Amino acid sequence: MSFFESFGLAIKNILSSKMRTFLTMLGIIIGVTAVIVIVGLGNGMQNYMKDSFSELGTNTLTVSIPGRGSSRSVSVDSMYQLVADNPQQLDKISPTVTMSGTVKIETETADSTTVTGVSEDYFQMKGYGISQGRGLNYVDVAQRKDVCVIGQYLNQAYYAGGAVGQTIKFNGTKLTIVGVMSQKSDTMEEGGSDDCIFLPYSTAARLSWTGTISSYLITVVDENQAAACKTLVEDYLYGIFSDENAYSVTSMAEMLDTMNSMINMVITILAAIAAISLVVGGIGIMNIMLVSVTERTREIGIRKALGAKERSIMQQFVIEAGTTSALGGILGIALGFALSSAASVIISTLMDSSMSVTPSMGSVLMAVGVSVGIGVIFGYLPAKKAARLNPIDALRYD
Repeated sequence: MSFFESFGLAIKNILSSKMRTFLTMLGIIIGVTAVIVIVGLGNGMQNYMKDSFSELGTNTLTVSIPGRGSSRSVSVDSMYQLVADNPQQLDKISPTVTMSGTVKIETETADSTTVTGVSEDYFQMKGYGISQGRGLNYVDVAQRKDVCVIGQYLNQAYYAGGAVGQTIKFNGTKLTIVGVMSQKSDTMEEGGSDDCIFLPYSTAARLSWTGTISSYLITVVDENQAAACKTLVEDYLYGIFSDENAYSVTSMAEMLDTMNSMINMVITILAAIAAISLVVGGIGIMNIMLVSVTERTREIGIRKALGAKERSIMQQFVIEAGTTSALGGILGIALGFALSSAASVIISTLMDSSMSVTPSMGSVLMAVGVSVGIGVIFGYLPAKKAARLNPIDALRYD
């Protein structure tokens, strides 16, 4: 008997007992569905994390140099020179000064606005666009000019879209608005990413009264080499302070890799737990195939009496078990994609997040392979039992 004949006979036997076959496949269906949804959830979390970290810049290093009581210090010029001396690894640098104080626009106070001192390269490093006016330039930084670039929220909420050329007060100092940033988030709100002010870091250092700059943002040429670039900066700073507590260098790419590793570990554990139901489904298939062998003992005896070989008998039952399992896998895949789509909608609605559950082709192929493999493995014992039946005893079986 050829493979296709065995397959056709297997389909016929499966369709003759639809409910029993469905209940047999249920473990496989549940297992495959669970694996696909869990893997899809892991992929969605990874994509969401990647998008979130991309906004922060996976090609950036954040350097903080508090000093920790050390009498030594690092000047802005020294940090710029570090970048200039390593053009193959480091790209651009921007000192950053986070300000705290009162922002006033005429008689109104903007309590939630963030104010940050940056260099002229900061907007390019972060990928921020300018919709009106201009960004900061070298002259603004060198001459410590009282100028700033504001976010789109301030432009719309307080200046009716015409902020360029107007003034805004920070801690009593008037700053001339020279540019307006492009909108960054889908919705503009108070305290959001568009509620911000950027001024030259030299001006920010002057207004902060300390005059010191201890934070820097550095972009790397190749984010895949972020770890090596981080080591480069750390070695440079250690050579100055001889104390690892005097500074910290954070790589967004490394943080993303760490988060992905943690997600992968959790997803792998959950998928392994879900896969237990596949084993349960396989046991169910073996059980029903043993029942089928008992029910079809006389049929097996007739076939063997007519000259059917043990190999043909075994092939028939193995193919039937594999087909049953494969059909369960296909139904599980369909259900898995349906639940993934539903989960994406639920997550988007309840959590106001763009994260989606996205099953991968690898998980689908794995689910099909595992389901068929389990059917074949657990169908082998019943098939072997059927193949070894004595034809005389089988013909006498009632």
